Amino acid sequence: MKKEDFDLFTESLQQAIDYKRGNKKAARSVVLSINVPEYEAGDVVAVRRKLKLTQKGLANVVGVSPRTVEAWEAGVNRPNGSARHMLYLLDKDERVLNLLRA
Repeated sequence: MKKEDFDLFTESLQQAIDYKRGNKKAARSVVLSINVPEYEAGDVVAVRRKLKLTQKGLANVVGVSPRTVEAWEAGVNRPNGSARHMLYLLDKDERVLNLLRA
């Protein structure tokens, strides 16, 4: 990911957090153009381990149930939509995890 895209994403994520905390003026729309790969079972496990998260921890960060993460890691199904994008961003730069925990 280009530094400019990451910086834009970081700013947008912070605005989303501020919005959720009650600052309704913080919101704005941004469209990022990134090519997000498909994630296979082993890829999901690798990202989770890289971040030192449990399945439940990854589920909380990505916004899915722990059973969903289990299914991804078992190869029953694959991440799609926003979960796939979040995995991509977490995989590319671990600082995203710190932003989400703020």
